[in-house]
Amino acid sequence: MAILPATAWAASGDPVVTTRSGRIRGTREAGLQVFRGVRYGQDSGLRRFRAPVAPEPWRDIRPATAYAPSCPQRARQDATSEDCLFLNIWTPGTERRARRPVMLYIHGGAYSNGSVVDPLNDGRHLAAQDVVVVTVNHRLNALGYLYLARLDPRFADSGNVGQLDLVLALQWVRDNIASFGGDPANILVFGQSGGGAKIATMMAMPAAKGLFHRAITMSGQQVTASGPLNASRRTAAYLERLRVSPGDLAPLLTMPVERLIDGLEAEDPILGGGLYMGPVLDMRWLQRHPFWPDAAPQGNALPMMLGNMLDETRAFIDPDGPLLRGLDWSNLADRMAGQLRMDLLPAWIVAQYRVHHPDWSAERIFYAATTAGRSWPGQVIEAEARARADAPTWVYQVDFQSPTEPRRGAPHGMDIALSFGTLDAQGSLTGTGVGARAASAAMMARFLAFARRGDPNGGAMAAWPQYRLDQRATMIFDAQSRVTNNPRGWEREMFARVPYIQPGS
Repeated sequence: MAILPATAWAASGDPVVTTRSGRIRGTREAGLQVFRGVRYGQDSGLRRFRAPVAPEPWRDIRPATAYAPSCPQRARQDATSEDCLFLNIWTPGTERRARRPVMLYIHGGAYSNGSVVDPLNDGRHLAAQDVVVVTVNHRLNALGYLYLARLDPRFADSGNVGQLDLVLALQWVRDNIASFGGDPANILVFGQSGGGAKIATMMAMPAAKGLFHRAITMSGQQVTASGPLNASRRTAAYLERLRVSPGDLAPLLTMPVERLIDGLEAEDPILGGGLYMGPVLDMRWLQRHPFWPDAAPQGNALPMMLGNMLDETRAFIDPDGPLLRGLDWSNLADRMAGQLRMDLLPAWIVAQYRVHHPDWSAERIFYAATTAGRSWPGQVIEAEARARADAPTWVYQVDFQSPTEPRRGAPHGMDIALSFGTLDAQGSLTGTGVGARAASAAMMARFLAFARRGDPNGGAMAAWPQYRLDQRATMIFDAQSRVTNNPRGWEREMFARVPYIQPGS
């Protein structure tokens, strides 16, 4: 019997690749070979709250031509299922000798929502630059992060199984990506918002050691994880909502998944509002906080790029909503108080902004202060910790202003389209004008250089120094990108007067 090569061609001309589990058939699209809905783990619905396992081998050729369902969640998705451990691949070619850099993307949505089945995450533009792009879905919310280990030994891995899904996906990439033209020794992970936080967490997880070689976090940080006691309090609130006894968790294994998602409406006993789910300091898979009291030594050898948006909170605080409606100097301090994550006197904060920016409106100060006192501190702490460890670190800030929704400025999430080049995709706020194309080209070029060499410099690009405490060199991505030292320095110093408590800790 002849041995099949790793890559073959179906009768239709579609590519067929042999993975360790079996053969899959993708599609050819615009000069690329694309594989969607590639299974990397068994049906997690059969293993609720337990670590994932690799797929069983198969003998036929399985289609990898359509996205698989996303994890069940409260946010709207086209299709969801507990059987959600799938990834997607875009590659210029499947020849093993190519050994192209691999760029693996992890989606945002905190730890509770989101999916890479999103036009903004389409990998075709990046892959066209001679890299292999992988996007990954995994378990979220209670399905991925409900902490039951203190209640039932069957669920010893619970609290972190969403992270273990990502570890399994990275193991799959290590073992199979050469058959898709990728280099298993050159894997960059990048992720936005919750995706960046998941990456920061993996940088402190021994199980993830050696599975990736560089990292980019985009508006997503994880200074500290959830402590086991607070995680247990959240579990108690969740179980009470579902009317499940802590002494008998069996109903959780047979309950319709829709009810499990409904349980997330329980009030968070620490933060208030909806129930937070995220990685847990369980001393099994996560034995220290990612960036407290310092940067986890495991991650310090990895080149890392950290970024944030200039106007993060303009994405999720509606400029026409109740907090902004009727905003003026008399109510500014009170209205922004609930949006801060730093315990500083709001009226004093407003006074500092008015001294430094006497021409700014109340609305502009509201967004600047809530961004600097909520969304930015985690990134500053992580970058400073790595600088103190002399770890290879670069920092960026996106200043490019949305031309399609000007009141949103440079909001949380807009860097997805800029980094993927999906400027015209549904959900993009960048527009497709000259400025957007320039900002995107600059960002993609730096990301690609970082993927290839672990350094965002090279060629004719202007020098981008590493982030160190004496200069705080920061790349500003804009229509005309440039390096600036210590941008927003006085704001950083102002909020550094008090400790930052990671939400969900």
